[in-house]
Amino acid sequence: MNKIGFFVAALVFATSTVGTGYADDALVGTLKLTTPWTRATPKGATVGGGYLTITNTGNAADRLVGGASGISSRFEIHEMSMEKGVMKMREVTSGVEIKPGQTVRFEPSGYHIMFVGLKQPLKEGEHIKATLQFEKAGNASVDFVVRSIGARSGGSASQGGRPMQHGH
Repeated sequence: MNKIGFFVAALVFATSTVGTGYADDALVGTLKLTTPWTRATPKGATVGGGYLTITNTGNAADRLVGGASGISSRFEIHEMSMEKGVMKMREVTSGVEIKPGQTVRFEPSGYHIMFVGLKQPLKEGEHIKATLQFEKAGNASVDFVVRSIGARSGGSASQGGRPMQHGH
């Protein structure tokens, strides 16, 4: 291979591997937002859940305090928990703190976003635009991918070709 051909091949390889994050990842301030997703909803559903992972790479805590989306009339932050063997869901009006170096996972069985007052059903394969509001970092535009009704994870992040497993 001549020098020019080698240079072109190296350049193509380098640009294809740089920035191996996913198209649905976002960065606001020192907060990294990854794998935002939601589930498809049946016709007539008035609420939908939003899930993602937020990692604070900075030296100061921040807090997710709210947001908005054109797909619903309200955007709320909720938490699921077990209380005496009963699953309970409550709105978290004070927001969710993300400490320095901490990763907070918004999942179906923990913290999650509620899109309340859906204007139409969420359909698998679609993308939902939303804005997340952070106390210090400000606003972040996020693209939630709509997965199947029974999805248990976002499924777009992978490790060695397999979906990443997110635990608590």
